[in-house]
Amino acid sequence: MKTKFIINPISGTGKQKNIKKLIEQFINKEKFEYDISFTDRHLHAKEIAKQAVKENYKLLIAVGGDGTVNEISSELIGTEIAMGVIPTGSGNGFAFYFGMNKKVIEAIHQINKSEIKIVDSCTANGIPFVNVSGIGFDAHIAYLFANLTKRGFTNYIKLIYKELKYKARNYTIKYDGKTENINALLISFANATQYGNNFQISPNSEIDDGLIDFVVLKDIPKWKVPQILLKIAKGKAHLSKYIRIIQTKKMTIISNDNIIHLDGEPTKINGKLTIEVNPKSLKIFAPNG
Repeated sequence: MKTKFIINPISGTGKQKNIKKLIEQFINKEKFEYDISFTDRHLHAKEIAKQAVKENYKLLIAVGGDGTVNEISSELIGTEIAMGVIPTGSGNGFAFYFGMNKKVIEAIHQINKSEIKIVDSCTANGIPFVNVSGIGFDAHIAYLFANLTKRGFTNYIKLIYKELKYKARNYTIKYDGKTENINALLISFANATQYGNNFQISPNSEIDDGLIDFVVLKDIPKWKVPQILLKIAKGKAHLSKYIRIIQTKKMTIISNDNIIHLDGEPTKINGKLTIEVNPKSLKIFAPNG
């Protein structure tokens, strides 16, 4: 199978050190006819993936975090080329959803035994995403986190507590012929279940059901934040009275916010946001079971 590994050498906390040697040592060379490319700038993975499509590769393996996954998958949606992931980022939500091991050698062994699955992708104002995206507090955190010099889950949690002064916003949401005005700390758009590190904002999301789970976190007393974080960490966010989940194929959100995040990567918008699912549009190379 003609395969390209696309490695982001600065993703996460440096787990991808010596990754080239590990791939060469542990990949099944009878199954994969492979080469390796390294990214050296923002959106470079997207450029490499676009060229790989032209060169008729059958499989691209993202070696990085959810940002790298987003760049590569955006070029593969609607094509016959599959994407696999070796998780080396800060969160790795997409890879962990599919059960990829956080240890690089184990993840390579999983790649050797993986199979193609067809899943949904989504867009926000036409921009693709595949995992969990959002507006509000999580987008605010994503924007600040992107500018930190030190990454990793611990620094992510520290940032959340540092920014608890963030106030809930007013949003108008339109879906399934309904219009609602809501006050919320955040609205997550969940194609899969988690931000990363098994931090599950939408535990019941399924990536191939043709629906997006919109997770609305209502305004909460600051002293209850640890309780909410604990529920999210335990995969029980949906049981909180402060969380409401709306399943639909399409939603429009109108607000004064000008920043969202797509798979953890912050981006700017202008007031109106339309999120919709693109069913069965992406081939994933993932462990069986």
